[in-house]
Amino acid sequence: MATQYTTEREPRVETTAEPTFSMAAIAAVVCAVASFFTGAALGVILALAAIVLGIVGALAALGPGTRGGVMSIASIFAGAAGAVAAVVRLIMYLAGA
Repeated sequence: MATQYTTEREPRVETTAEPTFSMAAIAAVVCAVASFFTGAALGVILALAAIVLGIVGALAALGPGTRGGVMSIASIFAGAAGAVAAVVRLIMYLAGA
């Protein structure tokens, strides 16, 4: 009598996590938006933070499990615009307007 071996395998279930947004990208957007609604000094600080966090978020988005690259790049541009707006507010404040 021949022995019969079975090689049944459990089906492989590959679980891949959904890519998540980078916290740096989210913080960059928050800082960029907040830079438009604050005073001149805080606006410059928030705008610079948005630019730095946008760069960090864009670099983090290069990884396979992280999203937010476009959002980070948009926050870099928004941070630059916020810095310009804050400098204009500062000049207007110093000029007495």
